[in-house]
Amino acid sequence: MRTTIIPAQITTVEDKIAGSLNMTQILIMIVPILWTALVYAVFYPSTKIVPYKFVLVFVVTAICFILVLRIKDKIIAEWLGVLTKYRMRPKYYLFNKNTLVNRTLDMPDIPFEINLAKKHTVKPVPAKTNEIKLSDLVRLAHLVDSGRIALRYQFKKRLV
Repeated sequence: MRTTIIPAQITTVEDKIAGSLNMTQILIMIVPILWTALVYAVFYPSTKIVPYKFVLVFVVTAICFILVLRIKDKIIAEWLGVLTKYRMRPKYYLFNKNTLVNRTLDMPDIPFEINLAKKHTVKPVPAKTNEIKLSDLVRLAHLVDSGRIALRYQFKKRLV
């Protein structure tokens, strides 16, 4: 027997509950009914029909029925969700690759020793090498990043 894989786009079909209405549309259309009951019972004068209550009910009903309309097989409420996600996204991504966050550094451990008696010994002068230690580079990077020093480059010869 031959088997085939069905893509996810084909298997995800929108559920229709009543005619061409899905669950989201029905819930949005129930909101004006609940709003009307709330306005009738809570707003002054309570349980009386007053013209300003009609305006409140009509505005909410109009908004809800506009949100239920379909454009390109999506209701307007879903389009508003897409647009708000687009508007709320970060516009600028700031990322500094030169920070020391989450890095493992080979920093030498300097033991803290107390010398009670100082010995006067002649220390040999170390030979000059052109190698730069990693710890010196890290200290220099911290100084430059902190802003406590300012760098200025000077050239011996004038460039014309």
